[in-house]
Amino acid sequence: MRLIILGAPGVGKGTQAKKIASKFNIAHVSTGDILRTEISSGSMLGKKAEEFVHSGKLVPDEIILAMIKEEFRTDKFKNGFLMDGFPRTLEQAEKFSELLEELDLNLDKVINIVVDEKEIIKRISNRIICGECKKVFKLSDFKEDYDLACDICGSKLTRRKDDTEEVIKNRLEVYKAQTEPLVDFYKKKNLVENIDGLGTENEIFERISAHL
Repeated sequence: MRLIILGAPGVGKGTQAKKIASKFNIAHVSTGDILRTEISSGSMLGKKAEEFVHSGKLVPDEIILAMIKEEFRTDKFKNGFLMDGFPRTLEQAEKFSELLEELDLNLDKVINIVVDEKEIIKRISNRIICGECKKVFKLSDFKEDYDLACDICGSKLTRRKDDTEEVIKNRLEVYKAQTEPLVDFYKKKNLVENIDGLGTENEIFERISAHL
């Protein structure tokens, strides 16, 4: 099974991606993870990418796609994959389609999690994160809003600096401009399944599973 998961910031893509990858025994592909692995391994592609990272520049699509191509040749991908966070732009989607065609691979579905903008802002504004193990909590689940600690590792819970309403709205605008066009791109290929992102994690996962 070969999938892409789409959705605005705060809809729960990462959580659902892990559940999908686990249930169907497919590789969960995060380009950030691939990038870090290549750089730490000192590969030729990793060294090229490191130059851009250290200079504060975005790693070019060509390098990212070359890394993905190498990953797809490993046994980890023999059962399929789920792309999480890539492609992000229409240009990346077009290049990724070309790569799949070159490798004689076809996408099965594009899962698009849909949540109202007001709900997204509410969710992210209510989010606090463990500084150590990165577990995410809801501020509304606590009676007090100070000296909060993680129930797993005991570390302090904090709000991310970019989780303010103003920053969230800006991120959503970027998403609309850069990533939302991918939905139409994949709709033309009859691949998109829109999933209602309201409800519990398990309810959303059941909706997704019903389409796979």
